[in-house]
This record gives sequence, C-alpha cells and structure tokens, in this order.
Amino acid sequence: MEWTPEEIKRKENIAFHYSKILELLGEDPGRDGLLKTPERVAKSLMFFTKGYHQDPAVILSSAVFIENYKQMVIVKDIDFFSMCEHHVLPFFGKAHIAYIPRNAVTGLSKIPRVVEVFARRLQIQERMTTQIKDCIQQTLNPLGVMVVIEAQHMCMQMRGVEKQNSITTTSDFTGVFEQAKTREEFISLIRNGR
Repeated sequence: MEWTPEEIKRKENIAFHYSKILELLGEDPGRDGLLKTPERVAKSLMFFTKGYHQDPAVILSSAVFIENYKQMVIVKDIDFFSMCEHHVLPFFGKAHIAYIPRNAVTGLSKIPRVVEVFARRLQIQERMTTQIKDCIQQTLNPLGVMVVIEAQHMCMQMRGVEKQNSITTTSDFTGVFEQAKTREEFISLIRNGR
C-alpha cells in the first residue's frame, strides 16, 4: 500500500499513543513480542476505519444505468465487519438490502461497497442500518429501500453479559417498503434457501 504523507503521520501518531496504552496496561512495549505491535495496531485501526475517507454516494453513483425495471432488486448475505464505537470491539454479520428502482439501477457490486464504507467506521448497528438506507435512497431515488442487518457483537460475547450466540437484527425502510406486503415479500426472499 502506498501511504500519503498525511497517512504516515497519522499512523505514527496512533502507534505512539498505542505504545503508551501498552505501558498503562502494565506491558513493556520494548519487549521482543511487542516491538512492532503499536505500528501493526495503527495499520489495523486505519484499515478498520477507512470508511471515514470514502464517499459512499460517489461509489454508488459511479455505475448508474437507466433501466425500466420496477421490481425488487435484492443483494443479500453481504458479509461485513465493523467496530463498535462504545468499546472499540468488532461486530460482524450480514446485510440484506433491497430497492425498487424508479428509473435507474446501479451495478450490483456497488451495494456491498456502500455497506463496506459505513461498516469501516466506528459504528453502532442501528446507525449503520439507517446510513445505508439513506445513502441508497438519496443517491438512486428509488421507489423504496429496505435494509436488514444481522450481527454478532463481541462486546456482548467477550465482556458484559457474555452471551455467545446472541444475534442482533436491525431494519429500516422507505417508500413502498412502508407497505407490510412489500416488506414481507423482501423478508420471505432473503429467508428463502436458508
């Protein structure tokens, strides 16, 4: 990866502060196994939060095609990994997204890319669900959008209540998905085959 001067400076600052965190935890950042840990953590954190430096609307609108298609377009089982903003621990799962075009469709790979941009920020699942929905609605202006996210949260599994098999599901929708029949069709289609 080619680093810009700004990224190099940011990486160095994060590594410096992480070295101090290791000391505060009672570790010796100068010992053999930890010598490069601050830099590795800095690189990881920058990767995990790269969504702050990407514009999902630009990504989504980079492949818009005029098409007279008025039925549901579904991209389901989109894997994602994010970081909970409350404990800076991972949460991960699948996003399922549907939209009904008004007069334009987007390249299918753009929908998972939008998920990736919002997931690669410090997040809460509820906000991420709404951000994805809003981005698709505002950028494509479809007849409606629905987003369902199912995720496991390490902050619930590793600490706190320590419930290993809990799954959190969130949803948000606009337009024609406000009709129960349309929502039910979407839910039926994403559950089909499981």
